[in-house]
Formats: sequence, C-alpha cells, structure tokens
Amino acid sequence: MPFRIALSGLDAASTDLQVTGHNIANSATTGFKESRAEFADIYATSIQDVSTTSAGRGVKVSRVAQQFGQGNLDFTSNNLDLAINGEGFYILQDEAGNTSYSRAGAFSSDRDGYVVNHANERLQVFAPIDTTGTRFNTGATIDLVLPTLSGAPQATANVVAALNLSASETAPTVAWPSGTTDTTAVGYSAATDPTFESNVTTDMYNHATSTTVYDSLGNAHRATMYYLKTATPGQWQTYTYVDGTLASGDGANGFSTLQFLPSGALDTTSGSVNAQGRFTLADWTPTGGANDISLTFDYSSTSQYGTDFGVNDLTQDGFTAGRLSGVDVDNSGVVFARFTNGQSTALGKVALAKFNNPQGLRQLGDTSWAQTFTAGDVQLGEPGTSSLGLIQSGALENSNVDIAEQLVNLITAQRNFQANAQVITTADTITQTIINIR
Repeated sequence: MPFRIALSGLDAASTDLQVTGHNIANSATTGFKESRAEFADIYATSIQDVSTTSAGRGVKVSRVAQQFGQGNLDFTSNNLDLAINGEGFYILQDEAGNTSYSRAGAFSSDRDGYVVNHANERLQVFAPIDTTGTRFNTGATIDLVLPTLSGAPQATANVVAALNLSASETAPTVAWPSGTTDTTAVGYSAATDPTFESNVTTDMYNHATSTTVYDSLGNAHRATMYYLKTATPGQWQTYTYVDGTLASGDGANGFSTLQFLPSGALDTTSGSVNAQGRFTLADWTPTGGANDISLTFDYSSTSQYGTDFGVNDLTQDGFTAGRLSGVDVDNSGVVFARFTNGQSTALGKVALAKFNNPQGLRQLGDTSWAQTFTAGDVQLGEPGTSSLGLIQSGALENSNVDIAEQLVNLITAQRNFQANAQVITTADTITQTIINIR
C-alpha cells in the first residue's frame, strides 16, 4: 500500500511539474492565462472502517484550473492589435462557422479584407445601424471586413455660411453686369452676359467668399458667393457662381436676397430665405455626366453688425472619392475606417463574450477556448458595458504568468517529487527487511 500512495504522489507531482513547465513555456505568449494544479486526498473507506484511524490512500489531481487574471499591456504601432482591459473574450469564427473565444488580440487583415488572427479566424463585431458609430445591432455578430474599394463620393447638397455683413457698408458704385442669358437674342454679347463670372469686377460687389463643392462623381467645383449691399436698409443681394457660371437665384438676374432686422439678425420672414434661414438654388448641371447639383444655402447664422466683414463658418457636406488610409478603434470597440478624403465610416463594434464560469471553458490551443456546459451560456455585450472591459487599440495583453512565482512552484514540485520517491525507497527497505526475516 505505501507504494501505491507514493506512486500517486509521484504522479501528482509530475503533473504539477508539467503545469508549471507549460506556464513557463508560455510566459511570452500573448493572451495566455496561467494554470494551477489543484490536488485532493484519496480515502477508500467502507461502512465498517473507522475514519479516525484511516491512513488514506494518497493524492490525485482534482483539476488543472486556469487563472484568468489580467495581464500587463504592451503597446505596439499596429491599430489592429487589440487588448481587453478587464473581463471578456474576443469572439472568433473560422470559415466553417465554428466559434471560439480568445484574449489574444494580434489581428491583421487577410487578402479579402477580413480581420483575422494567426489561425485565420475572423473577428466578430456588431453591425452598424448607421455610419456615425453610435448605433449597432447587438442581437447578432458579423465578420469585421475592411473596405478594399475607394470610399464613394457624396454630392454637395447643403452649404452653411455664417458671415457678418458689415452694416456700415454702402452699395457698390458700379452696377452688376446686365444683359441676357439668351444667346439667340438680338444684340447678345458675351461681354455683358451676367451668367459669366469673368464679367464681374471688384467694384461691382462689397465682398466675396468661395468654397469647393462636389458632384455625384466626386469632381470638385469652385463655388463663389458675391455679396452686394443695396440701397434698401438692411438688404443684401448674393450671387452664386459655380465654375464661373451663375447658379440661378430667385431674382431677375439670378440673385437671392438677404434681409436683416434692425438688431442685425437675419429676417426669416422676408427676402429669399425660408423660416429656417435657407434658400435653394435651381439645379446646376456639371460637365462630365454627373447628376445635377441642387445647392441649399443656410444663412441662419449670418448677421449684419457694425463690425467688419468676416467669415465665421463656411462648410459643405460633399466630398470626393477616397482610398482607405487607416483604421481606428476607440476604447468602446467601435472600428472606424479612415479615407483619404477626410471621411470616416463605422465598420462595426467589437463584440465581447463572458461566461459565469470561465474556468469551465475547454482549451483548444492557439490561446483560445470553446464553450462547455460547465462554463455556462455565453453572454454577448459591448465593451465597457456591464462587467466587460474596454478595448485598447495598438496594444497586446501579455501572458499573466509570473516567472518568479513559477520558479518557486518548480522547486516545490521538485521537492514533492523527491519526497514521494523517498517514500518508495523507505517502503522498499522495509519490505526487504521483512523478506529477509528468517
């Protein structure tokens, strides 16, 4: 019997050595979680046995339990390197649809744009409901895919102009060019045609400003707005030219009217603007086959004060086509694609999983785990919600193995192995003595 007891001790100590060696071997493995060998004593008793005098039957390894403590973070220069600062697992799927869970966040994109790990498993995210990165469908996950094509252009539809037109200005000394836009009219002359910007001289207006607008193909066009003070108190005319051609307003010569109150604020009850301080020009047809452009100008923040003319804001909502220039991931897990045209689009939100008993997960290798009945049902969530951790982009979670602690464990396991071997030697000596009795 002492032999069997000692053999169980040798086996347990050997397992402890294996667990410790496995921990040490993976001390530099990203996302690795150390294990701990746990032991239980063995008692083989029957109803007639007296428990107070039972010597026991040895030891067994009750389980090898993983320790899911947080590892330190190492920062990298790759935005697709992700680390979870807190609880949770990344959700990964292979091409066959098999799901696994991991803490290793060293991701990259494959030839098709899918974000994958070293085992070619695809990172799962919540699909965006819109491109602003504020709403996501958390009911299901999809593969994270980086766009491989250029970002589509967007035609300009709205221009916001926040100006101050000085109340001290006087009307221009030279009248705006008059003429006809009908080239078939008798006496037509391009030199006096008001539809051409080349006929406008600096003494015909008070101020001008310009911006770039885009058509449906992403082509850029220069839009210039000219402002003329009229003899009517608080009244201004504005002419808008796109690529040198007048974009029609609501006046006889293609202008729009801005009327200001004695307080200096825009009067939204008169002039060309509506109650929101906006007006829309007639459609303008660009060259090159793009769709007609309909420009709506928002002058609601424009004023007429006694200070000098100033442009406080001049923005438009169009942009040209762009190529993918980079990927950003914020700490809530939202993945944004950045394009060379200055736009960014939300591609998804990193989905995290948690379990009531993570130690019940089945190890698969490759620093990943599979769900089991013991672990409980998987619970999906967004980073930073419930007890789930936040995402750190450009960082990797190190192994949580403490080398100093493992070396001490190594010594302890070695001593246990030697002690149990000594029990066998002692039992052998006793047995030999008994056999030699005459």
